[in-house]
Amino acid sequence: MKHHFLVSIGVFSFLLGSVGVILPILPTTPFLLLSGYCFAHSSSKFNDWLKNTKVYQIYVSDYAETKSIPKNKKWKILINIYILMGISILLAPFQPVKILLVLLTIGLSVGVLFVIPNRKDHLEKKEKKTEIH
Repeated sequence: MKHHFLVSIGVFSFLLGSVGVILPILPTTPFLLLSGYCFAHSSSKFNDWLKNTKVYQIYVSDYAETKSIPKNKKWKILINIYILMGISILLAPFQPVKILLVLLTIGLSVGVLFVIPNRKDHLEKKEKKTEIH
């Protein structure tokens, strides 16, 4: 029962993450991370399949493997966020929706820039920890 539940949630979150590639209002990466978690705990076949998809490779693999993202990739992510969210803000019919989209954009920017470590910085800190121990 648990196996089928996790596979179902994994497939559903993968579909939502894939739609999020096109629609900026749906966050791609969290849904793909959820898919990865569900598949890793339920099916090695689905887990292997997910890790080989282009969507996973583009949006998740760096973070999933090292818990960091290279600085140049962060800027590409931010440019995509700003373009897609800018379009959404311009097309949003109601002022409260526009405000929420602006706040979401600010939150995503803070997360990408300050919460997720840069790949180089993260690896240097990891190396220092291993040198100390």
